[in-house]
Amino acid sequence: MSRPTCSRCARPQARCLCALVPQLASRTRVLILQHPSESSHALNTARLAALGLSNAELRVGEVFDDLPALLAQPGYRPCLLFPGEEALPLQPVSSAEGALPLLLVVPDGTWRKARKLLYLNPALTALPRVVLPAELPSRYRLRKAPQPGALSTIEAITQALNLLEAPACFDELLRPFEALIEGQIEAMGASTYQRNHGASEQG
Repeated sequence: MSRPTCSRCARPQARCLCALVPQLASRTRVLILQHPSESSHALNTARLAALGLSNAELRVGEVFDDLPALLAQPGYRPCLLFPGEEALPLQPVSSAEGALPLLLVVPDGTWRKARKLLYLNPALTALPRVVLPAELPSRYRLRKAPQPGALSTIEAITQALNLLEAPACFDELLRPFEALIEGQIEAMGASTYQRNHGASEQG
């Protein structure tokens, strides 16, 4: 028999995170394109990010037929948060300059699944690419990063908004994520966590 889940955060009702999810406004619009394999993931940080931002949208799928319309939303400049040879580092966008805010498109999935999303949706590969500064620390203490600077989706979005809209701070977006990590460490047990992950924290 399956446990009852919260219809909003999709967590078991006994561990609902909705009370920790903020409602943050941003000039930047965030469009998260989630590979279907991620939607049932225990963490699903993309869902938490979309819930915590009033100017964000989460789409789940492999092929997005309405992508051209999503990218052509008036008042925004679309760009793709994904590494590439021509990717530029994110810079603050000043509203005083009259520059249009960004529509930040964020693929959500493993690196392989994210690349598949780009391959299946050619409109994404045509977008200018932006990247975060290298080797930003991750708070995801239960995962060994596949490469330096690898962040969970909610961490990447938080860091991107902090850069784009400085001095505004979006760290509050991470509250449910951090509670989720703490809950998993508690369920794992301190000795098991220390044995499996403690060495990487000290390194």
